[in-house]
Amino acid sequence: MKRKPIVATAVAAAICAAAVWWQALGESDASGTAYPARSTPPSAVAALPGSRSAGESPALASLAPASGVKDSFLTSELRQTFETMLFEVTGGNDIRDPALLKKLLLALVPRYFPDTLAARASALLERYVDYRVALSELKPPTDPSDPRALRAALEARQSARQRHFTGDEYEVLFADEARLDRYTLARIEIERNSTLSAAQKQAALKDNERELSDAQRAQREQATAHMSVAAQTAALEASGASDIERFNQRRTQYGDAAATQLAQLDREETDWQARLNNYASAQAKKASPDQLQQLSQQLFSAQEQLRVEAALAARQQATPPTTVQR
Repeated sequence: MKRKPIVATAVAAAICAAAVWWQALGESDASGTAYPARSTPPSAVAALPGSRSAGESPALASLAPASGVKDSFLTSELRQTFETMLFEVTGGNDIRDPALLKKLLLALVPRYFPDTLAARASALLERYVDYRVALSELKPPTDPSDPRALRAALEARQSARQRHFTGDEYEVLFADEARLDRYTLARIEIERNSTLSAAQKQAALKDNERELSDAQRAQREQATAHMSVAAQTAALEASGASDIERFNQRRTQYGDAAATQLAQLDREETDWQARLNNYASAQAKKASPDQLQQLSQQLFSAQEQLRVEAALAARQQATPPTTVQR
């Protein structure tokens, strides 16, 4: 049986990267999980009682910790805590009344914060809701693949953050995400700059890596390594390389242990595709539902059965219709 490509090409990924990235820029928790209920509509801004920016709040100075003392409130987990509270009170649905949303959130404060931090948490939570309302007024870029439109949208969001939060608050709530956004946008701009040579683009991309923190850089290096393996696998698939050729190329680039592990993954993938072919062949021959169910139980484990239809659908989208090989 001829091998089928098992990974998406880099070209396809590049086409949709900018749009996917923009869609992922919605407010999310620290783990990157976006929640359906994002904010209230623009018309609700006027309903906010006492709405004001962080710089206008007379209570901020008294709520700030003493200089030189470690702040037990402004931690890297704070935004995730706020988003968890938001999801708890909304259940993934929109709450159109910001005053009600604030009331529900403030009721949760004793559960998430000790008494010594309750006042600060309550004050910041109210401004966090105000910020989310302000976000709802911002228009998304008309063309998510246009770097200029993306930059304008990011600058508008940055301005909203600066209006609602102090420097220290911004640092713990958004700094890491903003750094990654700047890096990603710069990468898109570099890759789309037709005036740069390949060498100039490579140098600019390398220089852009400095925008990332050490932790983000390590994460990116790990992801890049996975992409490199996927790209090499796609090239080997396209060239029809034999198992020995595949092993030798991988051993040269990644070492014996990795080459052996990747060879095992190849064998598992080949076996999986063969079983999918058998099942797809039965479907093409109009097998009855009972026959298909029996065949599915014979070919796949209980966990694999959950993936069969999705795998066949993905196969149809990735390649034009062809006769199933036997």
